[in-house]
Amino acid sequence: LMNDVQHVEAARAFAERVLGQPGTDQERLDRAFRTVTASTPVAAERRLLQESLQTHRARFTQAPEEAKRVLTNGESKPREDLPPVEVAAWTLVANLLFNLDETLSRN
Repeated sequence: LMNDVQHVEAARAFAERVLGQPGTDQERLDRAFRTVTASTPVAAERRLLQESLQTHRARFTQAPEEAKRVLTNGESKPREDLPPVEVAAWTLVANLLFNLDETLSRN
């Protein structure tokens, strides 16, 4: 599911929702984790989410054209009032959350 167009598009919409709410990165990460998993992240999960966000943010800052490619997945248009680098970084974090064992339904 990590590369499925609809899944990435849903992650982008969720990232835009997260960025539309006030708070620090950590508050947003905690809120996103709780929204997706219905539980509070433990210290190790918090650390991994923060590291992931920082890694993606740095990557997209260095290569903004890659951020734009992430934002153009799917048919819906990205919000123009949010910074593309931030939306792309948060999209990949959201995609990570959507792919946790806790959030996937398996047969």
